[in-house]
Amino acid sequence: MSLNNSKQNDQSKAEPSYLQNAASVHIYLGRAFSLVWATSKPLTLVMALATLLVGVLPALAAYIGKLIVDTVVATQGTEQALGEVLPYVAAEGAVIITILVANKVLETCRALLRAQLGQQINEMILDKAQRLSLAQIEDSEFNDMILKARRDASTRPLSLVNRAFSLAKNALQLISFSVLLWQFSPWAILLLWIAALPAFVAEIKFSGDAFRLFTFRSPDRRKQLYLETVLGREDSAKEVKIFGLSVPLMQRYRDMFARLYREDRALTLRRQWWGAWLGVFGAVMLYGAFAWVVASTAMGHQTLGEMTMYLLLFKQGQSAISDSLADLNGMYDDNLYMSTLYDLLALPDFEKTDGVIQGAIPGQGIRVENLAFKYPGSDDWAIRDVSFSLSAGDSLAIVGDNGAGKTTLIKLLAGLYPATEGRVYFDGTPVEEWNPEALRVKLAVIFQDFMRYQFSVGENIGLGDHDGDQSESALERAAQLGMAKPFIDELPDRFETQLGKWFNNGRELSGGQWQKVALSRAFKRDGAELLVMDEPTAAMDADAEAEVYERVAEVLQSKMVILISHRFSTVRMAKNIMVMAQGQVIERGTHEQLLALDGRYAELFNKQARGYQ
Repeated sequence: MSLNNSKQNDQSKAEPSYLQNAASVHIYLGRAFSLVWATSKPLTLVMALATLLVGVLPALAAYIGKLIVDTVVATQGTEQALGEVLPYVAAEGAVIITILVANKVLETCRALLRAQLGQQINEMILDKAQRLSLAQIEDSEFNDMILKARRDASTRPLSLVNRAFSLAKNALQLISFSVLLWQFSPWAILLLWIAALPAFVAEIKFSGDAFRLFTFRSPDRRKQLYLETVLGREDSAKEVKIFGLSVPLMQRYRDMFARLYREDRALTLRRQWWGAWLGVFGAVMLYGAFAWVVASTAMGHQTLGEMTMYLLLFKQGQSAISDSLADLNGMYDDNLYMSTLYDLLALPDFEKTDGVIQGAIPGQGIRVENLAFKYPGSDDWAIRDVSFSLSAGDSLAIVGDNGAGKTTLIKLLAGLYPATEGRVYFDGTPVEEWNPEALRVKLAVIFQDFMRYQFSVGENIGLGDHDGDQSESALERAAQLGMAKPFIDELPDRFETQLGKWFNNGRELSGGQWQKVALSRAFKRDGAELLVMDEPTAAMDADAEAEVYERVAEVLQSKMVILISHRFSTVRMAKNIMVMAQGQVIERGTHEQLLALDGRYAELFNKQARGYQ
């Protein structure tokens, strides 16, 4: 399914006819049952048994109540009255207690399944996200889709199954009630349905309206969540305070809420207005049935016990029908929301689990041929006609203005984006034919916007090679290469120190220290054949920067190195330099060759050099 068509798909799903709405409840019911059954077979079976009891026993309780009243009337004032009435009372008490216990069992099963199923669905969503392309994940419509899926779909499968069980319970009740009401009049059964049907039609209409409202304002809701993040997170607090952003951002947050609230209020008022009038209609029909039964009893056509039973059956029967129609409506509602989940899960996987684990020509390195890429939905080339090769011991520096395509190129080399044109070969095999895990274990990358994991120091570094040696000596070696060891040794718990401020006793680092941790994470991947460094020293001082490149020089003998930097004092260490502009390579050569060419590289180098004079 194309993300570009998701809005149209949502709209088409939100606007079927009433009959289609009523008939659509089965669409995801089988999947929902499968999910619940796979989550816990014992709990599902217990729910089914408890539903059966709750469905059948109320009619039995009503019938026993009739026997109690008739027996009291017939034996009132006689010696055998207690002996004949009390067994019925005890029987009804046992039935009522069984119903109460069965309902509690149902509530317990639902609570336990809700927690387990919510975890399972969230795992499915997160796992799916890991198997999509980076371009898909960065797409705003995908973000809307995953927001909708995670917000409600994690509970909808259980809700759908709960409603199905409830529908079965109400159906059993109605069958047993109908058997008893038939003795009074077949028309009484029809009267129950007529009283409840208008409310059902109105509810199914408003459910569609609610889903459309939920679907089409997801971008606004995402903006609202973003404002909450900016106003409430520690990493944005400094700028918010310094630039005095609290007032304008809070006002924007309030304005957005006010607009969303107006839409909610309009829908709520319409829904409740119609609900009130249709509720009055149902009440009139119910008390009309009461009057019918009472009049018939007063005329001697029924006993007092029968009258009591029929009144109870009418009341419980209308409640069962209303609940059944609400369940059908709710199942339709659940289907609408679950469609978002399954639309997400149906997206084609980009990340595959198979593929080669060794290249056709081991040790050949990287070969890039006529590489070109457009971002989805864009007509502009992010990069175009890029070619080069690297082998062990080679180093390549890539320079260029912001937006020249440098970072995009790195993502293509790592197989994070599928190339629009051309190919990237690693050890003689196209990257798309590699097993993703086998390919990426050969890469060690530090991006300019590296992650600051709210984990311990050791975990932050160890994630660079999470399947490798996690001993303290291995972490110390990586930290030494990344120049993080000196300040780590000063931390209270060294590698066990919690970083960041999200959790208790967290220690915040400076920008340069975080960058050294990220460098250490890259160096932790000892088996990597390609080291990619995207502005790796942007937050470091000159001494630290110089030391970083001394460490890089140590690994040049055995690895390929790609360096992206705006600092020409470091770029010149690379054996080859590639200058990019507007996605294309405009110059290449050594530092000396490019200076002699007196082109864009020389212009940028000289401009930066004058800044130090």
